[in-house]
Amino acid sequence: MGRSRSIIVGLVASILLSSLAPAGSGQAAAARKIAKPRPKPPSPVKCERPKFRVVVDVGHTPDSYGALSARNDPEFGFNFRLATLITAKLKTEGFAAARLLVTDGKARPSLFKRVGTANDARADLFLSIHHDSVPDKLLETWEFDGASSYFSDRFSGHSLFVSRQNPHFATSLMLARMIGRRLKEQGLHYASQYTLPMMGRYRRQLLDKDVGVYRYDGLVVLSRTRSSAVLLEAGSIINRDEEMEMNSAERQELIAGAVAAGVGEFCERR
Repeated sequence: MGRSRSIIVGLVASILLSSLAPAGSGQAAAARKIAKPRPKPPSPVKCERPKFRVVVDVGHTPDSYGALSARNDPEFGFNFRLATLITAKLKTEGFAAARLLVTDGKARPSLFKRVGTANDARADLFLSIHHDSVPDKLLETWEFDGASSYFSDRFSGHSLFVSRQNPHFATSLMLARMIGRRLKEQGLHYASQYTLPMMGRYRRQLLDKDVGVYRYDGLVVLSRTRSSAVLLEAGSIINRDEEMEMNSAERQELIAGAVAAGVGEFCERR
């Protein structure tokens, strides 16, 4: 009798406890059992070379030609020749949509014009080609072909610039490093003077000390483009020896090949 009474009391307690459980808890448990797993985020779209839109920007314009070389040749001509070769090399490597961008007009308006053109074209990549000089205070005078000119043989080398204000800063930096490594593999060195106090307002933060990638937030063509963007200073044309090298077909081919290889790697890992 005592044992039966204990069993009955236990059953009553169980019923009371179950009646005190929060309403809907059983439904919540059931819902958890049938809840579907969250969908996975979409995988990144694979880069297709024929459709990958690369805009190769010729730095400066015929009206605003940039720096003068040690032998009084405008920077725009150097930029045009190398950018044309890079575009051709990219097309050879399968980037059929690669486009050479030549802009006219004065300096500042042309910057916004080229950015607008690239953004309207929905570029996947913007690459601006330039050639380097030095601040005026570092220039020395000499005479070439009977004309007075300026030079600085103190510094040489290429450099790559990206902007943290670009909406794709991380991928811009990745591309700049890839191009920098390809240039280094060809035995070329980068210009290290941008870290020195003597550069004044041209002094920049070095983001990659191995391959020479610098941060330059103030550049319109890097900060205002809606795609990944890199600016390449291909070499110093104010350095008398390097100016001659930059004018050679061999050096131009070497740089163009390195840039195309870097863009190809970027496309595959994008």
